[in-house]
Amino acid sequence: RERTTAPAHNTDIMSMLGQNVNSSVLSAGASEEKGDHARLASFVGAMAIGDLVKSTLGPKGMDKILQNVGRSKSVSVTNDGATILKSIYVDNPAAKVLVNISKAQDDEVGDGTTSVVVFASELLRQAEQLVAQHVHP
Repeated sequence: RERTTAPAHNTDIMSMLGQNVNSSVLSAGASEEKGDHARLASFVGAMAIGDLVKSTLGPKGMDKILQNVGRSKSVSVTNDGATILKSIYVDNPAAKVLVNISKAQDDEVGDGTTSVVVFASELLRQAEQLVAQHVHP
């Protein structure tokens, strides 16, 4: 009976199968972030979404001018956080979570969409300070 030893790494298995070891899941032109840099980018993206809608809160909330860049080139003025968040393109994963929180709040309650986004972004702002102090996330 012949004995074979198991490959030490997944790259050895892929090499044995004839697959390209250096193949990437990312598309051309995409970047990959790891570790502290990725965590910081997530914090910054989520806090930017919170800061975007924070100024619309309350009776003295400021209006935002939204310009459609599609065919219609329409312009609208609103201070509704849900409308603002629905109309922007978000690429940051943490910021997408905040937009989804806003949508869930709108679906369940119908109000408080801006408040939950601002609250969650402020929690993340505080979490960023704890991570900077090397408190385990």
